[in-house]
Amino acid sequence: MRIDHEILTRLTQELIEERVARDRSVISVYLCGSLLEENYLLGGTTDVDLVFIHYDEVKVEREVLPITEDVHFDIAHHHQNLYRTPRSLRVHPWWGPTIKECKILHDPQHFMDFTQASVRGQFERPDRVFERAHSQIVTARKIWVQYQAEEPDPGPEQLLDYFKALKNAVNAISGFNGPPLTDRRLLIKFPERAEKMGKPGMAAGLLGMLGAPNITEDVYPELITNWNTCYEALHAESMPVRLHPIRKDYYYKAFEAMVKGGERSAMLWPLLRTWTLAASDQTANSEIRGGWQTALGKMKLLGEDFRERLAGLDAYLDLIEGTIEDWAHKNGVWVE
Repeated sequence: MRIDHEILTRLTQELIEERVARDRSVISVYLCGSLLEENYLLGGTTDVDLVFIHYDEVKVEREVLPITEDVHFDIAHHHQNLYRTPRSLRVHPWWGPTIKECKILHDPQHFMDFTQASVRGQFERPDRVFERAHSQIVTARKIWVQYQAEEPDPGPEQLLDYFKALKNAVNAISGFNGPPLTDRRLLIKFPERAEKMGKPGMAAGLLGMLGAPNITEDVYPELITNWNTCYEALHAESMPVRLHPIRKDYYYKAFEAMVKGGERSAMLWPLLRTWTLAASDQTANSEIRGGWQTALGKMKLLGEDFRERLAGLDAYLDLIEGTIEDWAHKNGVWVE
């Protein structure tokens, strides 16, 4: 099936009309994510990110529905209460930019029209830009402090926290020049965002935190193959929606495209995050955990090597904290 933006728009509208007809609790629907961008395909795949807002209780928070083998709907369901205080949403590091940029597709009561207008009001005021960035770097630093209070035990759960700290740190910088970066494109877009902040070295620093210097270029195809083997071994019924079977090619074909396009290292972020999430599941078998352990061991992200990664994280957060504070001072924002 040929897929283009026009076809996806029509299929999306048909889905919304069908859902609204049988679920009267839906008061608004909006589109966010990559379909709002010109280059929405990566490796010939994409997802259509929709948010349904309900006035009634939300029974399913997230669902994935196939369109073709390469395209799927990724639908979030929210209760209206999440949107009741637009002023607080305005400074939320994730929902603020998402609502500001979203495209409203169904809104008969103008619920989202009002919310979006309120969020957009003085959105770029320096103190609000700073607050969004500051909240993310604070979250990242709290995770680092947690590691200092206990002996690091770098299993999958601990590595997920480590990646969470990095993602918050990266988006603290990225938020000065655009919306938050999502997993598949994080390492593709971050170099430009870092350069705009006058810190081009941050991109290389992030790759260092992910263990990229410890592997050679010929290892990347092997990583993709082993990741794919582990993904196919997942128990779909126990996995989070992020790892739904429909989403395997969404990642896999993107990895292949990055390798072919000479951006091998860009695949590390989504590959490591999804693989670690799979290994953290209590039902994960030895094939999943063993493959994960071998791969991350090669990249020196486990065992005693993890101590070095934490020391590097400390220095990386220091750099980002300093950059944010410098920006604040230059833009007249008072920093305590």
